Amino acid sequence: MTTYEDAMSMADARQRYFTDNGFDGSYDERWVKLKAGPIPLAFPNAAGRVRAVKLHDLHHIATGYQTTWTGEGEISAWEIASGCAHFMWAWYLNLSALAIGVAIAPSAVFRAFVRGRHTRNLYHAEGEFREAILRRSVGDVRRSLGLDHPPASPRASDVLAFVAWTAGSIAVSVAPLAAIIYAIARAL
Repeated sequence: MTTYEDAMSMADARQRYFTDNGFDGSYDERWVKLKAGPIPLAFPNAAGRVRAVKLHDLHHIATGYQTTWTGEGEISAWEIASGCAHFMWAWYLNLSALAIGVAIAPSAVFRAFVRGRHTRNLYHAEGEFREAILRRSVGDVRRSLGLDHPPASPRASDVLAFVAWTAGSIAVSVAPLAAIIYAIARAL
């Protein structure tokens, strides 16, 4: 598990994040490749995804959520709850990952969602990735996003929001599969 000290610059933390996770850090690959167990998956590394992932990677550093399946479920829940602003790729990918996170680690994902409801993120605070953020310390970014406080206790409104977003996440995740099954059934 990688940790990032408050005094570390975001640039140094991001480099450690890239190294520890085996990422090249260029954001230039044409395809994003990952594995679901033994199954390789790939999707286009669209410009909108690159815009979002530059901030998403910094969110991993600020929150401490890992790049495991559980960690991606947590960061997705946190980003949804704190809002992805105009980053449509972030909304879509986070909604897709939330369903997986709820299936494999519901308590951890719920805690991350509640944390997101009571903090801010860089999609709103920065609006776009700018190199200047890399000169800031990890601690400064955490403080500016409200991540330096103990997590809030869940309220009824947090539970209702989590249920609603989870339902939306399941719909977003199932819709492409349903469309494929429908298309195959019509072709037969």
